[in-house]
Amino acid sequence: MIAETPPGVLFDHGRQERIGLPEAVFCLGKPWPILLSLLEQFQNQPVLFTRLENAVFQKVPLDLRQKYDYDPISRTAFALTQTDQGHGDALSVAVVSAGSSDAPVAREASRTLLFLGYRYALYEDTGVAGLWRLTDQLRAINERAVIIVVAGLDAALASVLGGLTSLPVIAVPTSVGYGLARGGESALSSMLLSCAPGVTVMNIDNGYGAACAAARILRLLSRNLKRAPAENTATS
Repeated sequence: MIAETPPGVLFDHGRQERIGLPEAVFCLGKPWPILLSLLEQFQNQPVLFTRLENAVFQKVPLDLRQKYDYDPISRTAFALTQTDQGHGDALSVAVVSAGSSDAPVAREASRTLLFLGYRYALYEDTGVAGLWRLTDQLRAINERAVIIVVAGLDAALASVLGGLTSLPVIAVPTSVGYGLARGGESALSSMLLSCAPGVTVMNIDNGYGAACAAARILRLLSRNLKRAPAENTATS
């Protein structure tokens, strides 16, 4: 049963069928009555709430709060997840972040993947200032199907990792850094100027979008895996 949405909200219930990804609720800036109404409406359905600040979530009545799996670092919440997509580590994502300051974005990506039913492994604090931290994890990272790279400052991690793997790399610049970092604009420019060919770049701090891009890739790979046995049987 699809819950009715509150006045002023036109929830896109058909998005899952059209593109394979459900609509999420971006909480930042939403009026409190509307946000509370959405939390009430979707307490028994798989809907992802993003950018839900802890101070705001703590205003939710306790009985309703307890219905949700909430993470204050990623600022995400959901009552139920999508169905597990299966295939284990073969179709999973490596989420690689440069520093612990990038954790909110890296974990937004991770939690979005968890909500969508895809498996992931999180590799944090692998910035290139200590290159061994990345190279020590490289074999494990390359066992995944897609890589999400999260980095602020000069965002060099995206180029370095892009030159060390054949996997699809989705880079997310973060707003972390002093002065000339300009709220992530320098990291964004650095990633867009990457000398590693084929690195895809998301908007600043958009861990959610990176996870959705990875899910699209995994969905296509899954479709091909399901098709392959039938084709092999037909030609044998």
